[in-house]
Amino acid sequence: MSGEHALVDTKGKFVQVVKDGRKRNDIEWLPGRILLSNKRLVLATNEGKRTIALSKLTSVTASQMNQSLAQVDGYVKLQAGRDAWLVSAKASEEFEDELYKTLLDQIVILVKHPALKGGVVTEATWEKARFKIDEEQDDTVNIAISSGTFVELDIDDVGTVEQKQKEIRGKERPLLEVEHTIDGTSVETHISGSPRHVSLIGGLVRQGEQRNAADDVDLSPEETQVLMALYSGISPFKIPDFVDMDIDDVEDVYDRLMEADILEPVRTRREVQLEARGRSIAGDAIADQ
Repeated sequence: MSGEHALVDTKGKFVQVVKDGRKRNDIEWLPGRILLSNKRLVLATNEGKRTIALSKLTSVTASQMNQSLAQVDGYVKLQAGRDAWLVSAKASEEFEDELYKTLLDQIVILVKHPALKGGVVTEATWEKARFKIDEEQDDTVNIAISSGTFVELDIDDVGTVEQKQKEIRGKERPLLEVEHTIDGTSVETHISGSPRHVSLIGGLVRQGEQRNAADDVDLSPEETQVLMALYSGISPFKIPDFVDMDIDDVEDVYDRLMEADILEPVRTRREVQLEARGRSIAGDAIADQ
């Protein structure tokens, strides 16, 4: 192919799990060679090879080990039309990073930022923006908005991601609502574009959401109250008065939440900020009010 160059050449395992829209029951991992270029993905075995044009990929999602697929530690699910494959590369991080860069780097999208700040709707409007994956930090994406705003989005900092359909600029479009932080404050950046681009970006940022999932967390009413106050933008130093609790009791709450990886200390013992997991919990708590 003209202008084609190799990105990753590694060994691994792969299997086609959906063919022509039908889920396959005879799943068997095939060992072989995995070659990724800027144009295509080649899955090769001694018996032949399968070529997948990157332009045909509509969804890419990374998953940890699944009990039903326990022969591998992790894999990437690739969807192309009515077909789907699972690919487990030995050089997994390099493979995933190069794949997402090739699919998403420098694409043009629509962005509303910040759509929410501290849980409050802002007056931000939809603008064109350029999406770029950081060359030095693969877990960071940079969004350059046409008006001059620059958004740095750390995937590990993503708390929640919601995908919806909404009328944007007079047209029904797919929408991602991505919660993260800017200078310690919870914000939502809303992203829209073509269905393919939104699906691919969703697969990328949901990696952070999965790592920071708020499952199996049992908080006391006091802990929930403190989380909600922090999520709303109340200064850690003003929390005792805001929630009507003694300073020592609030600091005990901070200690318990830091042990649960829900808060992280910033400078002094009483200054803290929410981790992505904590923002996810607080957001759910506020929604339940």
